[in-house]
Amino acid sequence: MSDIIYEIQSKIKSKILFDYDMGKSTWFRVGGKAKGYVTVNNLKDLKTIVRYEDKIKYSVIGVGSNLLVRDSGYNGLIIKLGKNFNKIKIKNNILSVGASVLDINLAKFALKNSIKDFEFFVGIPGTIGGAVKMNAGCYGSQTSDNLKRVLILNAKGKIQYINLIDLNLEYRSSRLDKKSIILQADFNFHRSSYDEIYNKNNYIKLKREESQPLKEKTSGSTFKNPPNKFAAELIEKAGCKGLQVGGASVSHVHANFIINNGTARATDIEKLGRKVIKRVKEMFGITLEWEIKILGE
Repeated sequence: MSDIIYEIQSKIKSKILFDYDMGKSTWFRVGGKAKGYVTVNNLKDLKTIVRYEDKIKYSVIGVGSNLLVRDSGYNGLIIKLGKNFNKIKIKNNILSVGASVLDINLAKFALKNSIKDFEFFVGIPGTIGGAVKMNAGCYGSQTSDNLKRVLILNAKGKIQYINLIDLNLEYRSSRLDKKSIILQADFNFHRSSYDEIYNKNNYIKLKREESQPLKEKTSGSTFKNPPNKFAAELIEKAGCKGLQVGGASVSHVHANFIINNGTARATDIEKLGRKVIKRVKEMFGITLEWEIKILGE
């Protein structure tokens, strides 16, 4: 594996960090080491890496806000998209957003340009690439609402647009295959008054501050909401608030948040999640699904 990563390094300008501690790049601040970690700043390097898809595992991450890497680490290459994928522009009534643009920065851009219906991105930690992949949303809105198409690099090294209808975006899921890398998302948009957008942004910020443990080491919502149910409500009614395994616990502020209290290992967080799933299943007959992405053996 390391030989292949060294070979890739010899062919790209982006610097690969070997045996990289993934705890540095996840909001949980836990996890083992990846064989390699690279911030890719140009399309040429990305295409070169993808050409090795049959020889090496790779996974694209954003800011690690929705990610748990197991203590055993990741036996492959972690890819983060860099500055060339971090641009927003308006052209021909389309808002084009690079995959590594932070969700909150898209919300700020929309506000500055009096563009409405992007306010909910204030409430989502992460990047646009991740938001598209899982159709992220909150407060009644989701990424697919205004999405027109995405630009991707597939496993064969081909760049292509995929229209919204072909993405099959549903609640926290899409049809995109795991090897395809989102490069850009194109959105339809409409204008509104600056004040109306500003007030909605502030409302969402305030709601988050009141209801979520934002200052803790956590990765946002741990589980998806089951159909017509709220995961947090089920978890709380199953008596899981404050439940603890090692250094991990279920938040007292919001039951659908697992927290690293400072000494947790990835194993603690995953075991605690499984315990929550078991209790909710026993009480309600509903099996919660992880919303957090888990990497590692």
